[in-house]
Amino acid sequence: MALPSGIVDIHVHIQPWDQLRPQVREAISRGRQDLREIEEFRRDAEAFVRHLDALGIARVGLVNYPAPRIMGFGPSTNDFVAAYRDLHPDRFLAWGGWDPSFPGEPRRQMERLLDELRLDGIKVHPPHQGFSARAYQDEVPGLRAVYEACEERGVPVMVHTGTSTFPGARSRLGNPLDCDDVAVDFPGLTLVLAHCGRPLWYEEAFFVARRHPRVHVDLSGIPPKQLPEKLPRLELLGEKVLWGTDWPSPGVRDLRSNAEVFWAQETWSEAFRRGVLRDHAGRLFPPRKAGPGNRGT
Repeated sequence: MALPSGIVDIHVHIQPWDQLRPQVREAISRGRQDLREIEEFRRDAEAFVRHLDALGIARVGLVNYPAPRIMGFGPSTNDFVAAYRDLHPDRFLAWGGWDPSFPGEPRRQMERLLDELRLDGIKVHPPHQGFSARAYQDEVPGLRAVYEACEERGVPVMVHTGTSTFPGARSRLGNPLDCDDVAVDFPGLTLVLAHCGRPLWYEEAFFVARRHPRVHVDLSGIPPKQLPEKLPRLELLGEKVLWGTDWPSPGVRDLRSNAEVFWAQETWSEAFRRGVLRDHAGRLFPPRKAGPGNRGT
């Protein structure tokens, strides 16, 4: 059966690779045959749109976040993703981020990200940024302003859950149970648990998403053939399951093949699989009219 049209992949990394630390770039590049293509897409949004058209993918979320100590990305990654999104706001979603090392008061920083750049979502990456998702309770009080600003404006926050093998990453900080505190303390905040706790904490991620009405999961970075074994009750989460690939992260070959494998799984209903690939993200991020930074209406 052919893939449904209008696929939405909310977790794709088109980033300013010129900022990457050398050891991180080497880890990402190792064994890839499409590096020239990736570099072209980073520089040329029109080329990426043509590529998406050829693959039958309607929209992608461009995940960027500052992590100067581990990845090398600085504050300008937010400007990069906002400008890229503005070229085709009907095709791209701009995920940006905050880091406690940024100069200035956190709430003012968030006003710039959400009101001036009009980012579609904020990414928090505990293993790469060096603080847990609930660090607003103690060592990173400025994180509270991030969650409050997004809750006030209805902007989703994506939290990396699960491990990371990049040099220097603190994988212990990726436990999804930390997001249980976030969902309790900010009940109006929409959360997306990226990677659904892969590979150690699938059950924890499932629990947090099932418990809280505004907590979603994305399936990025999980080999889709493993999903029936790792998340057999996934369909119980219904519309809170979102499609993502994590391309071009290590182990993710391209933007279409994982979707084809997921679509072929018969563990879950056809309606659910169609929703994951297309409809669920459309409800969280309604289609937008063209225009810089337009979030929709």
